[in-house]
Amino acid sequence: MFEINPGARRRTLRLAVSLAALSCAAPALGQTADQAGAPEKKVESKRPKVSDARPTSPNATVNLLNLMVKRKLLSEDEAQSLIKQAEDEAYVSRQASRDASSKADEAAKAATAAAAAANPPGTRHVTYVPEIVKRQLREDIKKEVMAKAEKENWASPGKYPEWAQRIRFYGDFRARYHGSFFPTGNDPFLPNFNAVNSGSPYNVSDDNINQFPSYNTYQNRNQVRLRARLGMDADLTNGFAAGLRIATGESNSPVSTNQTLGGSGSNFSKYSIWLDRAFLKYQLPNQDVVASVGRFDNPFWSPTDLVWYRELGFDGFAVQAKQEVMPDITAFGVLGAFPIYNTDFNVGTSSLSFNGGGKLPSHDKWLFGGQAGFAARFDPVSEFRFGVAYYDFENVQGQASAPCFVLNAADSCSSDLTRPLFAQKGNTYSALRNIISDSYNDFGTITQFQYFGLVQKYRPVVASASLDLGEFHPFHIVLDGEFVWNSAFDRALTVAGTGPGALPNIPGVALNNRAGTANGAVGPFNGGDMGWMARVTVGNREIKHFADWNVHVGYKYLESDATLDAFADADFGLGGTNLKGYFLGGNVGLSENVWATVRWLSANNIAGSPYAVDVLLVDLNAKF
Repeated sequence: MFEINPGARRRTLRLAVSLAALSCAAPALGQTADQAGAPEKKVESKRPKVSDARPTSPNATVNLLNLMVKRKLLSEDEAQSLIKQAEDEAYVSRQASRDASSKADEAAKAATAAAAAANPPGTRHVTYVPEIVKRQLREDIKKEVMAKAEKENWASPGKYPEWAQRIRFYGDFRARYHGSFFPTGNDPFLPNFNAVNSGSPYNVSDDNINQFPSYNTYQNRNQVRLRARLGMDADLTNGFAAGLRIATGESNSPVSTNQTLGGSGSNFSKYSIWLDRAFLKYQLPNQDVVASVGRFDNPFWSPTDLVWYRELGFDGFAVQAKQEVMPDITAFGVLGAFPIYNTDFNVGTSSLSFNGGGKLPSHDKWLFGGQAGFAARFDPVSEFRFGVAYYDFENVQGQASAPCFVLNAADSCSSDLTRPLFAQKGNTYSALRNIISDSYNDFGTITQFQYFGLVQKYRPVVASASLDLGEFHPFHIVLDGEFVWNSAFDRALTVAGTGPGALPNIPGVALNNRAGTANGAVGPFNGGDMGWMARVTVGNREIKHFADWNVHVGYKYLESDATLDAFADADFGLGGTNLKGYFLGGNVGLSENVWATVRWLSANNIAGSPYAVDVLLVDLNAKF
């Protein structure tokens, strides 16, 4: 028979239950047998310090991850991330076990002291702790320890705060040798309309016409160039995300972030950094619908660089969506509106009242675009993708001005803002200003300061296709193709003024892309409105690891006015449209995320005066 002091029963039972449950909780929280039986060492810090020593051999999980990496089922970065997560969780479990053990010792001492103080000598107790109570106590203690670990950030030593974990930094670097080689027979006076339109108007009077700005077409060039970019993506939660990227570049050109070493002032001068990306985007919950605003990557799918330079940034608004319509078939679509040019509030004025005086009217330019397509996967590593896009470039066509007096380069005419402020080469141009001939300009023989605008409107229709054959995975055979047709092209706009003479000072007359004649006169317009490109690539889809490789070969044919030359590839033919020719190249991995690239591009003019150039590009690339 046992005697139990009623006054102490409840207090003793609670302490005994805590002692028993805590002693069971330690192994349940991940403590090993050796840790459970080892005596406690006195620690000077406020909380126990857990040994960072790792086992001499990886556990089954690590072995499994390494095997998956070896068989290329998982990337090295993903495996390391999972191993790090496992180590962090093990650390938390060890810390929780240590805390539970410490609390158990404290509870045992308290229970012993309470029992000795509350019970007379000879009193005996029988403690019964239900299993459900033990489980509940274990869960409560574990939650308490985990919450403390998360709050005090000791669950993962060196781990960033929660908000910082939602920010990802990335970047890349490219060093390039760029060789440009011109054959004999090129026209030495290929006109450079962009040099005029991006600066002051040019005097095309009889005394100056032979000095009109022109492209280099006969002096070979060797350049060493670099490109460096640093970006940040931030998850803002609730479907919102933002991004920023800065990049090098010797100008604000939309089709190049290259910086030529020895350029921009030379003598080891410092180089400029530009804002290359800045955007906010929102993704609908549980939907593949993304809306973006700001300056972001090309939202339209384009397997080649026939129409769009591959690294072109788009300013404006875009919505992208995709939806699986049936097993292994996914439909996608894109809609966007992009301002190309917005008129400055302080737009130029004319000092002559006959020219209208005051501020010139605004002439904003926009790009509106839409694309629809589908992707069909016919085995785990093979896919066919097809898309059709329509683009409408609003207000890019040049307009003839009202009759105006022009006495010097500072004078303005009503249509000056219709000229393109950036272009490469290839599109067809005509004079914009309708300059009055009178005694002030010796009846049209002097002070003929002129700007130039695009003859055509541009509403290209683009069909794109890509076939990825992965039967030899990880090696693939990829066939890419693209076709473009300018649906707004009007050949009648180029017919006028086909007689002799060069660079006529008459608005509406096509000045370039005209055939030559035997007597040196300017012949009829021979530009065009379409283009196509085909390419075959064999090897790894991506170059990420040592010894990854691929090679490609292709052909490009892009007539003068198939699309705006401003946004076309900047390397083939040194940029623009009105070019045809072949290209080939290859990539090889030198290390993790480090690879070398070699490309050879051979281009010739399609219409107009003779022009050809071969370009050799040798790149050393790295990304992080």
